[in-house]
Amino acid sequence: QVPDSFSATMMQSTLRRAATASFARRAAFSSVPEASGKMTLNFNLPHETIYSGVQVSSVIVPGAAGEYGVTANHVPLVAQLKAGVLQILHEASGEPEKYFVAGGFSLTHENSVTDITCPEAVKLDDIDGAAVSANFDVAKSKYSSAVSGSSEQAEAQVDMEVNRSMGAALGMTLN
Repeated sequence: QVPDSFSATMMQSTLRRAATASFARRAAFSSVPEASGKMTLNFNLPHETIYSGVQVSSVIVPGAAGEYGVTANHVPLVAQLKAGVLQILHEASGEPEKYFVAGGFSLTHENSVTDITCPEAVKLDDIDGAAVSANFDVAKSKYSSAVSGSSEQAEAQVDMEVNRSMGAALGMTLN
């Protein structure tokens, strides 16, 4: 039988070592001083690098499990992105830079670095609402006329969902 005071001392010692190791790892691998309040963003498409090593205040990510924000010293996280709006805040009090992303992945590292990789991204200001509405209608028509369960119907459904999400990002309701 081990006395309770021994168990408490062992627990404190273990927690102290874990906290010290975590702090040492963060300090050793951090590319951004913790006091700066900034994080490093890498934002890439297959054909273009939008940001590489840029210091930003925060990023709001359209995660498949829900929208979430990332700031300096965020816990490590890997997330699948859904079609939606990615917001980049260069300064804490400024207006966010907004991109519509069709999906992708976000990887937040322990050292205040976040990598975002998307198959496609477009600045929200560059999206034409009329074109989104027209593309949605075409996809809806293709979906209705395709054989049930076919690859054509699946492709049309994906097109409908992407255009619906793009429309929602612009404040439109497409049904």
